[in-house]
Amino acid sequence: MGKKLLHKDKGQALVEMALILPVLLLLLFGIIEFGRIFSAGLMVNHGAREGARLGAVGAADSAIVSRVQNSVALDTSQLTVTVTPVENERKRGGEIQVQVRYPVLIYAPFISVFTGSTVTVEGNSVMRVE
Repeated sequence: MGKKLLHKDKGQALVEMALILPVLLLLLFGIIEFGRIFSAGLMVNHGAREGARLGAVGAADSAIVSRVQNSVALDTSQLTVTVTPVENERKRGGEIQVQVRYPVLIYAPFISVFTGSTVTVEGNSVMRVE
């Protein structure tokens, strides 16, 4: 009698693991992808602040874009930098705005169902021209 009860519970752990594993994998890969997106967002914000600070002290637009590209550890071919206003229209006491955008590719296929294949992070910084 005791042996029959043991044989009935033999596959229980396997069934429980099969039910829980997709949820655990979704949670694990969600945490990883969120970390990648958050890291890219921090770098993009840092690049926007670096560019705005350089523009606030009177640098040219090309120097601002170069500073932004050098200050972020991302693929610069995907980076979009917008400087407003252009260097000829900046006046002392006015504002300069640097906007940086970067698309983050989502690698986990079942996470991209919820977010899409890319998530665009954006950094924006406004400073007064000195």
